[in-house]
Amino acid sequence: MNFLINKSFKNKSVLIRVDFNVPLNNELQITDDSRIVAALPTIKYVLDSGAKIILISHLGRPKGVDVAFSLLPVSKKLSKLLAKPVIFLNDCVGE
Repeated sequence: MNFLINKSFKNKSVLIRVDFNVPLNNELQITDDSRIVAALPTIKYVLDSGAKIILISHLGRPKGVDVAFSLLPVSKKLSKLLAKPVIFLNDCVGE
């Protein structure tokens, strides 16, 4: 995160690639949130600097669309950790 210090993010949109490939149990609940927690300092720093952020990640290696590989549980967990709403998009193609 050192390269982010002293950068201006005010009124900018920032794309951040995060590693949210976290383990889920059979009920699609996160069993280890350490990767999400590790990304929090960067996410908070950019948000606190006045930016809007877009987070991109993946979960597993799905072949096509598979609800078992959805990042929806991650977005809910991240929302709780940030104490802010996190908008989840279930598709990244199209309008």
